[in-house]
Amino acid sequence: MKINEYYRDTANMNLNGSIAALVPTTIIIVGNLSVLKQREIMLFVLPFMIYSLISFQVYLFRMNQSISIKRNMNTSRDISTSIFNAQHLLILYRNSQSSRLFIYFPNGHMAGHIKKFRGTGIERLKPSRTYALYNIEDQVLGYFKLKGRKVIKINVFDRNRLYLGRFEKRNIGFRKAKKELFDRNGRFIGEVEGSSFFMDELVYDRGLKEVGRLRRGWMPIEWSPLFPEPNTPVLSLTEDFSEQDRLLRMSLLINEYFIER
Repeated sequence: MKINEYYRDTANMNLNGSIAALVPTTIIIVGNLSVLKQREIMLFVLPFMIYSLISFQVYLFRMNQSISIKRNMNTSRDISTSIFNAQHLLILYRNSQSSRLFIYFPNGHMAGHIKKFRGTGIERLKPSRTYALYNIEDQVLGYFKLKGRKVIKINVFDRNRLYLGRFEKRNIGFRKAKKELFDRNGRFIGEVEGSSFFMDELVYDRGLKEVGRLRRGWMPIEWSPLFPEPNTPVLSLTEDFSEQDRLLRMSLLINEYFIER
């Protein structure tokens, strides 16, 4: 799914919401005119009508964005690469009944997505605290399994379910937390530091050298023809990370979007 298709789908969701809000509106109006015939009852229609109108305006706005982005994509070069060697990735979160994190290359092509892993057979019937990273062919690239409540651990596995290490978060004060990364042998390999009020997460290695960053509000202006929202979060990671190292550090996305926010 290209970025213009993401905005088109978002527009359609708002259109569906607009149409859905007209159902109770119609029921109230028809019921009141045919049975109750009370003028005051019509006041109950107003919230639904206002919601429907706002949703329809958002639909038009998002659809115009989708059309504009598609026009810009037709003039851009396709330089898609692998999610495991891209230096910059743009993150879009869709909070719905089935929340999902969409990951894009700066050229507007989809790199992958993260969603809750349901499994198959008996595994599908169990309550799941596992998320998976998928590529554009919907093939699993890695797993993130949540554990704990007070001390949150995100165990990271590759596509073959080989354990790679963990992200660990411990609260150390009011709105303060210690976020650390450990390899498969339990050795400390880095930490994540950031603000609890706005998105700016810095990833360090064991020598406290910055090797990654997730931040909102610093998207390069040259990407704006394809990503019209200037606050689109950008994940930057060192290019020389192996696939396993990158998966381990991408666990901060699970904490940021599916735990903290």
